[in-house]
Amino acid sequence: MPRILIIEDEAAIRRVLVKILSEENSNYQVEEAEDGLIGIEKIKNEDFDLILCDIKMPKMDGVEVLEAVKKIKPEIPIVMISGHGDLDTAVNTMRLGAFDYISKPPDLNRLLNTVRIALNSKELVVENKMLKKKVSKNFEMIGESEAITNIKGMIDKVAPTDARVLITGPNGTGKELVAHWLHQKSERSSGPLVEVNCAAIPSELIESELFGHVKGAFTNAVKDRAGKFEAANGGTIFLDEIGDMSLSAQAKVLRALQESRIQRVGSDKDIKVDVRVIAATNKDLKKEIDEGKFREDLYHRLAVILIKVPPLNDRREDIPLLIEYFTEKISNEHGTAKKSFSEKAVKMLQDYDWTGNIRELRNVVERLIILGEKEVGEQDVKLFASK
Repeated sequence: MPRILIIEDEAAIRRVLVKILSEENSNYQVEEAEDGLIGIEKIKNEDFDLILCDIKMPKMDGVEVLEAVKKIKPEIPIVMISGHGDLDTAVNTMRLGAFDYISKPPDLNRLLNTVRIALNSKELVVENKMLKKKVSKNFEMIGESEAITNIKGMIDKVAPTDARVLITGPNGTGKELVAHWLHQKSERSSGPLVEVNCAAIPSELIESELFGHVKGAFTNAVKDRAGKFEAANGGTIFLDEIGDMSLSAQAKVLRALQESRIQRVGSDKDIKVDVRVIAATNKDLKKEIDEGKFREDLYHRLAVILIKVPPLNDRREDIPLLIEYFTEKISNEHGTAKKSFSEKAVKMLQDYDWTGNIRELRNVVERLIILGEKEVGEQDVKLFASK
């Protein structure tokens, strides 16, 4: 049932609005507040689908209520109620995020139409938020260990912000999964996620790859080319293995973070970019700083939030869940019947020394599914796990 809150200091106007809305739809649950302060308290403690708010009120006017609601519960649409002398203010509230405004005395058709549209809008906003929280199954983080639970909780807190994140951990632990979760649960999820493996790009090409170049900037630059930062505009750039980036490229990344501007190689023209930066490394960057291989100022810019992904050997309790997940996923990929793992086989895999972490576990599970019997047992593990 849609819940509507009317914040209005004139009792007569409140009665009219309650009567109109109740007669329009018996499912509407309409509540009242005689001033902005009482209204804000109700909004803090209860859930509403729509707020109708007067502009001129004692104690706390409608503009102040609007600004407060946008901080507390920004998903709730607010329709402002304006007197004849408040029209300019009413129009200004639209710029501040009001859904619409209606004039006193309220026109019946206009009021009901606005309420219907606003309630539909709230439903869409809520559905969109729920979709954003559902991360693609291709990038699920499997596990219920304390370490993984803590990482998931941190992602839920950090993802909706634009805070920069540095993800650390050994190779094969799933740092890229954390980056995908952060992006897909963020307000930028409709924008691009551009991944750059800094270790895979030669040092002489990394700047061109990140920032683009203009024609003639170097021998093979036959035309202008945009870089990864421009491609990620409005979204997220994931700088994987950032510890392998050259010092000159680090300086340019630092400038991009400080000023939200980049320059293509061979150009002195600034290009403004709106990009969230997530970085990852398997290196000890503090040690790299001591050895003069990584800029300390860039480290502090990147590590606003630090997420450490543990090696698989430190979260062995998650291995049965990972085996189950990989078994189903790999069976679907190969179009084969799903195989089961005996308890002894699972126990052996839990006791195995996973130097290659989750990536190695996936490879072993795939090998066992392809080469093992209908039920993967202890002998199968002995035969194929160490190959």
